[in-house]
Amino acid sequence: MIKFEYANISSKIIGEQGLDIEASFSEYAPRIQEIITNLNMNKDKPGSWLQWMNLGYNEETVWYVKEFAAMVDGRFDNILVLGIGGSALGGLALSHALLKPYWNLLSREQRDNFPRIFFLDNIDPDEITALLNILDLKKTLVNVITKSGSTAETMSQFMIIKNKLQELLGDDYRKNVVATTDKQAGILRQLANEEGYKTFVVPDDVGGRFSVFSAVGLVPLALVGLDIDEIIKGIKIMDLALKNTDINKNIAAQNALIHYLADKQKGKYISVMMPYSSRLKYVSDWYVQLWAESLGKEFDRAGNKINNGPTPIKALGATDQHSQIQLYNEGKNDKIITFIRVEEFDNTLNIPNIFEYTGLNYLGGKSINQLINAEADATAVALVDYKRPNVTIKLPKINEYYLAQLFYMFEMQTAIIGELYNIDTYNQPGVEQAKNYTYALMGRMGYEESAHELNEKIGRNQQTAGL
Repeated sequence: MIKFEYANISSKIIGEQGLDIEASFSEYAPRIQEIITNLNMNKDKPGSWLQWMNLGYNEETVWYVKEFAAMVDGRFDNILVLGIGGSALGGLALSHALLKPYWNLLSREQRDNFPRIFFLDNIDPDEITALLNILDLKKTLVNVITKSGSTAETMSQFMIIKNKLQELLGDDYRKNVVATTDKQAGILRQLANEEGYKTFVVPDDVGGRFSVFSAVGLVPLALVGLDIDEIIKGIKIMDLALKNTDINKNIAAQNALIHYLADKQKGKYISVMMPYSSRLKYVSDWYVQLWAESLGKEFDRAGNKINNGPTPIKALGATDQHSQIQLYNEGKNDKIITFIRVEEFDNTLNIPNIFEYTGLNYLGGKSINQLINAEADATAVALVDYKRPNVTIKLPKINEYYLAQLFYMFEMQTAIIGELYNIDTYNQPGVEQAKNYTYALMGRMGYEESAHELNEKIGRNQQTAGL
């Protein structure tokens, strides 16, 4: 199992900036027990948006994903994932962590005959053009992911690529497309039925940011040879552990309560995610969306205006010791830092003792492994010296089993803290408003009145800027 260490948040360690952990756990034990019990009782209730808790037990989806991966094995040189937000970030984070570093630069043999994988998760015209210039689309399997089928960014990408595929392959282009979308409704489902694409389902009552263990994440991971059976195994073992209603034995509940109280009692409303591994770099990106969209809410469930939300920040150790730690140590004391440590790297890289008579001789004979862990230890201790709270999550190794545990723990942690804040963790009205404005500006039918109002506002803003 992964481990969670929270000593450096304790008032015994950092004084008044910290929490009385024992007293806090004791005080909130009944509430935590109630929250965990209710989450598990309501996970099958339609409209609860808790079906993500069941994804580790969906054997049918796993079977279909593995069957499809076997069916297309060896047919494509590239996998191109079209998606944005929750449709891409989970798959990107896990594939970057679990595949060999620099995967797309390796030879086919070095990749064990599996394809390269690319995530097109933005609509920058230069980036899209550059990628299409280097990909042989005839040898590319395109996985387009959007539950609604109307996501402007994803569908505009697909329209461009579908057109190019048809020019190259004619009617056979559909063999190069797999769609992950709603089971019955939406534009992409309609297109898939009409055109005959292979499809997978985005389950009902699973929000995008909680969808990584559905076909949304499992399909691209399986296509590049990752072991989704081990992913499922990791989810199940963590789910079992997190069903424990005793906060003293539930690491997701512990970290949720720590972050909640750090915000509410100590003014630590910024959550920094800082893994000490380049392979875990995009885990921070995934965490930022999970935390921001789930917890950033204007109103609580009672309708009170609260403008809630601890702000997530992504960082990377040891890189950001040289760009952010100065602020965290000496700037405003409004942050809680979460370190992710890897106990056993896949490789050991020794530092040769070639500068024996210089100031660098202390490094000779050591390893890079020792150095990165020393950097992490030193940073944590320095933060304590400055009375800055921090917690640490330890992964025994980077593999499918432990990464699945980590991701599921973060999902459960988010669900629990959302209940502590008494907010709707699963809606995102602030995102929807911007989507609707985009539809209006791009001329989507039904948004004409909004388009007129928006153009007037934009015009006034431009005039003011000109003054």
